[in-house]
Amino acid sequence: MRTAQHAQLALLLEVAGTPKPGNVDRRRDFDDLRFEHFLTGAVGACDGLEAAAAGEPVGESFDTAVAGMSQQRGGNAQFGALLLLVPLVRAATTWGLTPEEASATVEATTVDDAAGFYRAFEHVDVFVEEPPPEAEDLDVRRGADAIPALRDRELTLYDVMELSAPEDGVAAEWTNDFRRTFAAAETVRDGDGPVPDRVAEAFIELLAREPDTMVAKQHGPAVAESVRERAAMLRHAARDEREAFADELVERGVNPGTMADITAAATFVALERDGVVP
Repeated sequence: MRTAQHAQLALLLEVAGTPKPGNVDRRRDFDDLRFEHFLTGAVGACDGLEAAAAGEPVGESFDTAVAGMSQQRGGNAQFGALLLLVPLVRAATTWGLTPEEASATVEATTVDDAAGFYRAFEHVDVFVEEPPPEAEDLDVRRGADAIPALRDRELTLYDVMELSAPEDGVAAEWTNDFRRTFAAAETVRDGDGPVPDRVAEAFIELLAREPDTMVAKQHGPAVAESVRERAAMLRHAARDEREAFADELVERGVNPGTMADITAAATFVALERDGVVP
């Protein structure tokens, strides 16, 4: 199976894993975002993933992947996951899929890559916080209109991720050697049972270790920490307890989406590098 296909399969396995508290999975939908939207998004992202595998620039490949992912009626299904997968695919097909090579890939991004990233925001609505006044011209919600400011400041895509990393867990993977991604890949690789169950286990492990930054942005740090504490208690709990927690978070509208994005990236690493076969 080709590298881009592994990335696409990782998106499918991530949403198929259950229970993943607070996230869409094969047993849970949101009112406006359903399991089928994630399946469609994974298929739509194929061209962008193939472009990354062929050596196309990271920003351009990401924009293509998001444009394809957006061709379903649910909206933003996998923006953050693709932001991790695209450079990992590029690394895997260029130098090798290791933390060092993944870091080298993102550190080599350019201002043009940053422009591609900003264009991707024109395809789907992505939850972001208000930027500080000194960075209003870099507000990602401006899409392509912010590109002149990027060029004036000579900001690469890695630079943009560095600015976001303190508050955004996906950006932090870019600037921290994809640490959680590669650690969670070991859970997928070494677990027992069907691969979707191992994926769900990796998600719980991630959620138990650090507060989810999406939850912190949407509901505050206290809620994010309480979700982390509850996940830590459930690491060795019976399945019905995890199911109950998953249902509770969906009902409350608490969505640990950052950890789901990292789980998708980790699943790709397990498929591509560790030889995990569903």
